[in-house]
Amino acid sequence: MKHFQITVNGTPYDVQVEEITADGAPAPKAAAPVAAPAAPKAAPSGGTAVCAPMPGNVLDVRVAVGDTVKTGDILIMLEAMKMENEILAPCAGKVTAVPAAKGQMVDTGAVLVRIGE
Repeated sequence: MKHFQITVNGTPYDVQVEEITADGAPAPKAAAPVAAPAAPKAAPSGGTAVCAPMPGNVLDVRVAVGDTVKTGDILIMLEAMKMENEILAPCAGKVTAVPAAKGQMVDTGAVLVRIGE
């Protein structure tokens, strides 16, 4: 079994996946576990950095610095693999920074928005 952390619409989920061979038998176990990426990171100012869960193109930025957001509010629309993904606020607070811009290409883990207390 391999352990992964997957983030869907800003909510992290821990999952275990069993690899199987072509004949349906379980694959041999790996020697070392794979480290799972962290969900939203604490910003140095005590806030939360909302990061891109995958590489993609920023289609729309729905917040600006100074906006107050609630948990689950849409912050960014990110296009990845020809699908539009809503990047949601993982917590309530005030938007302190928006490093992402419409039309920008971002990599996995790039900070899109910072939310303060």
